[in-house]
Amino acid sequence: MQLETAGFRRAAEANALQEGPELTVIAPSFNERDNVEPLIAKLSAVLEGVHWEVIFVDDDSPDGTSERVREQARRDARVRCVQRLGRRGLTSACAEAVLASSAPYIAIIDADLQHDETLLPRMLNVLRGGDAEIVIGSRYTERKLSDGFSRARQQMSFIATRLAQTILHANLTDPVSGFFMAKREVFEGAIRNLSGIGNKILVDIFASSNRPLQFKELPYRFRERLHGESKLDTLTVWEYMVLLADKLFGKFIPVRLILFSLVGISGVFVHFIIFWSALLSGVAASYSPDSAVQFKMAQAAATIVAATSNFFLNNILTYRDKRLRGWAVLRGLISFLAICSVGAVVSVSFAGQVLSWFPEGLRASKYVLSFAALSGIAVSTILNFSATAIFTWRRK
Repeated sequence: MQLETAGFRRAAEANALQEGPELTVIAPSFNERDNVEPLIAKLSAVLEGVHWEVIFVDDDSPDGTSERVREQARRDARVRCVQRLGRRGLTSACAEAVLASSAPYIAIIDADLQHDETLLPRMLNVLRGGDAEIVIGSRYTERKLSDGFSRARQQMSFIATRLAQTILHANLTDPVSGFFMAKREVFEGAIRNLSGIGNKILVDIFASSNRPLQFKELPYRFRERLHGESKLDTLTVWEYMVLLADKLFGKFIPVRLILFSLVGISGVFVHFIIFWSALLSGVAASYSPDSAVQFKMAQAAATIVAATSNFFLNNILTYRDKRLRGWAVLRGLISFLAICSVGAVVSVSFAGQVLSWFPEGLRASKYVLSFAALSGIAVSTILNFSATAIFTWRRK
């Protein structure tokens, strides 16, 4: 009995002292349940002889992707699952997986099986040889986009590539590629500066790196999707534009504040549309068009509708990666309206204070009045942005 116990102990110690993986493959996923097993099988086939692991980073897929990954992990120690709750975005998902790994080489590959996993050994050999520190799978061969794309997506990809050149310090043929491998130092040099917005992590890494990166591109053919649905939509394109804006202006002003302000401007138009519609149609039929009561009712209705519009636009656009769902939307709307109410009071109070700074003879000037009003708007915008970021779209 003692010999058996000692044998088990030695076996456990031997396993504990086993070297960690040389390569970590990170596969961000959302509703990719049917692709989990095929991807693991493909990685096993092409990475024979390599000490590797795969980390599926799942954004709480409703189709049970995380459960399927855990089933595989119980059979294969090389498989790991990071399930994220209340968060979205490929870039932030990859960053969390990088921090959870210890391998000297890290690859990013989609879980949808559209990337060519047979390229991974070549990527690894390039990095081992020191010819580059990041190897990118490029969908462009002889300036032509490979198969697997619709015409519309081809055009979008070409435009995205051109736009990326505005912030990159490298002439990449496919900067929006989501398939690449890099030395760990590449991620560590950029991870603290990543915007974490959207799903174009390669653009984010090159734009966030503290130094120029040595890269090499290897062409491959992009496959058609077999299972699941494409995640590319209009809002994905929006996220990409926000990423570019963040890298261009983020050092000077938070891009979310810019978006919050733009949504606020849209709210002004909504306000006046509702205001004049309510006033002219007669919100309260018993009052004349000149009635002060009807004016107040129209103003109140316009204010509520505009603030509600601002909330939903911010939830979709400004805080897409933190957007509220289900009953959280109602809670968020109530907190947003409450904060904006306080912001309105602060705006009026601060504008009055600014106006009092000017000599009495200048207070009737339209320029002075405009400056005071804009000052109040600026202060309330910053207050509303800061407060709603904490209380409305807070992370649990």
